[in-house]
Amino acid sequence: MFKWWVLLTLYLTQGLPHGFFSQALPTLLRQQGMSLEAIGLMSLVSLPWVLKFLWAPLLDHYQPLKRLTGGRIDGHIRKTWIISANAIAACVLMFIAATPLDFWINQAAVGLACALFVLTIFVVTQDIATDALAVENIPPQQRGLGNSLQVAGYRFGMIIGGGLLLAIFAQLGWQGTLWALSGLMILGLIPLWYWQPAAVKVDKEPVFNHWLGFLRLPGAMAWLLLLLTYKVGDAFGTVMIRPHLVDLGVTLPEFAELLGLWGTIAGLVGALLGGLLLKFLPRMQALILFVCLEGLAIASYALVTTLDWPLIYSLVVAEHITGGMATVALFTVMMDRCRDASAGSDYALQSCLVVLSTLVATSLAGFSAAAFGYALHYSLAGILCGFGLLVLLANKQNIMGSRSSKVLT
Repeated sequence: MFKWWVLLTLYLTQGLPHGFFSQALPTLLRQQGMSLEAIGLMSLVSLPWVLKFLWAPLLDHYQPLKRLTGGRIDGHIRKTWIISANAIAACVLMFIAATPLDFWINQAAVGLACALFVLTIFVVTQDIATDALAVENIPPQQRGLGNSLQVAGYRFGMIIGGGLLLAIFAQLGWQGTLWALSGLMILGLIPLWYWQPAAVKVDKEPVFNHWLGFLRLPGAMAWLLLLLTYKVGDAFGTVMIRPHLVDLGVTLPEFAELLGLWGTIAGLVGALLGGLLLKFLPRMQALILFVCLEGLAIASYALVTTLDWPLIYSLVVAEHITGGMATVALFTVMMDRCRDASAGSDYALQSCLVVLSTLVATSLAGFSAAAFGYALHYSLAGILCGFGLLVLLANKQNIMGSRSSKVLT
């Protein structure tokens, strides 16, 4: 079962830079006095996650490194894309590390945003190829487990990048931390190098036909509307948790224990629990149940007004568990809807809509927290989770009549 180890390490590798720049960096920026509005707007560097459907078909059409290796890896199109994109992303990290953090923040904030934007492009490219690799090598009956490992690996990578590296930031410094991050990303490629996935023929279908064909699937419009709403509340609420805790006086070592240890454990439990429950629950019931639990967990952060550690730990654990469960359910059905001949394009198109909605939510979250206060902000986030539930219930019949109806009902 070497493939599970390969997929776990690949998704962990994706989570490393995202964890550092989405979780650790906002903490560092807030400590240096950056406004909530500016921290929220920094999430716009994640725009490539929204636009990746534009170049995803290229990953179904072309194979990098083919000439360089004399055709020795011909047919392993996903593998070559993952190796190429990940290596370039590690080089971009080294470039960012070459300039001190205080210079980036005080004199070249726009330059830092641009560098992070380029980094995200290559991380996203690796994500497209990895998702296609997973769809092509995991049969439908194993996709609950597969997505459990996907979410667990990604969350574990985020916790390492946003928790562990933040904890040792004082010892390593800006340059040392980013060098460690890039080294971990390269190490994450080792299992893939020794694995031979299913060979995939290069797709010759015109790019436009990829998108048009997906949109013509039964229930496509209802499903796309759900993708736009399902994770909005989660993104809107959780992006302000770290600035909130900073304002309450939580220190970097305390962040490391809270998120690096308990967040990791809870995220892994949530991902694995979600995959286990998908063995017994129909996909539709799982989507409904998990988003309800997620909304309640996020709204409960409104109770945090002081450093009440038992309450904070309880809410962090609950939020990570329910978030992992909801994400596993959503990603599993996204895989079910992918067509065999265009897995990269189909999965990328769906995930772009999820990221688009969450990007808008995170960009506006700082304004909401600043205007209404944290308590009301989290309450609004819980209500937004309810919107995803309403869309799901209102379009249940359309979604159940889709390509994945055999597993949804």
